[in-house]
Amino acid sequence: MDERLDDLAWFIAVARERSFTRASAQLRLSASVLSRRIRALEEHIGAPLLMRTTRSVSLTAAGERLYATVAPRLTDLHTELTDLKAATKRLAGTVRITATEHATRTYLWPRLKGLLRAYPDLNIEITNEYALRDIVADGYDLGVRLGDQVAQDMIAVRITSDLTMAIVGAPAYLADRPAVRMPQDLLNHNCIALRLPTRQSLLPWELRQGKRLLQVKVSGQLIFNDVYQIVEAAVDGFGLGYVPQDMVEADVAAGRLAWVLPAWHPTYPGLHVYYPSRRKSSRVVDLVIEALKVNPL
Repeated sequence: MDERLDDLAWFIAVARERSFTRASAQLRLSASVLSRRIRALEEHIGAPLLMRTTRSVSLTAAGERLYATVAPRLTDLHTELTDLKAATKRLAGTVRITATEHATRTYLWPRLKGLLRAYPDLNIEITNEYALRDIVADGYDLGVRLGDQVAQDMIAVRITSDLTMAIVGAPAYLADRPAVRMPQDLLNHNCIALRLPTRQSLLPWELRQGKRLLQVKVSGQLIFNDVYQIVEAAVDGFGLGYVPQDMVEADVAAGRLAWVLPAWHPTYPGLHVYYPSRRKSSRVVDLVIEALKVNPL
């Protein structure tokens, strides 16, 4: 029975990483041992769970079903074991969080540093990504996203005030190009685009003025999957960037960047930390939530 539980946990790791190499490194097992145990699990179940090629690993229909069923239960089991350990020893455990790099740098890390110093047996794992994860199936304890991105079946706690997206460009770039007076003028500019992992196309720039809401499909020489790279390229004069306003306020104040179409900058519900409504109470997770709620900006 213990061996079968190990096999299930190892299958979840491979399914989550979509790679035997990454999963074996995470589990500290050899890829050959891991592959052999997954095949044993498939033989026990009587159906293939993974489709393997030289470049990728994907789930079969049976694999998808097993992953959806087992991953949340293993997460609950992990939580229960963590709680038992915390009840009998000093506060300890691991809290896994999915967030964006902007949220981590600006809000999470400044608020969690003191917590980590106060509780040396507390471990925090933060994955920075733009994909909207199923935090239960993917084994996360918490997610951090804008309020309108949180699924309705989640409990969400606001940790920041509303956030504004802004368009910026370097003064030198703007001086040599046509003025941007209306959203359609963006089509004549070199716009630095952002690609999200959950989209086949580039992220459109959403603009709002009063009740008017527009989406502009921009294009340009550069495409990144991280807003910090967009800011750096904009400062270097390679085009216009669409980024969180609080990231570039210092650059604008210093004259490295200038606002573009400020009357059209949209505002969104602030960042929220969220978790499943059926999540069992965990001291370490509750502690992290409280730390993130401290002095919301």
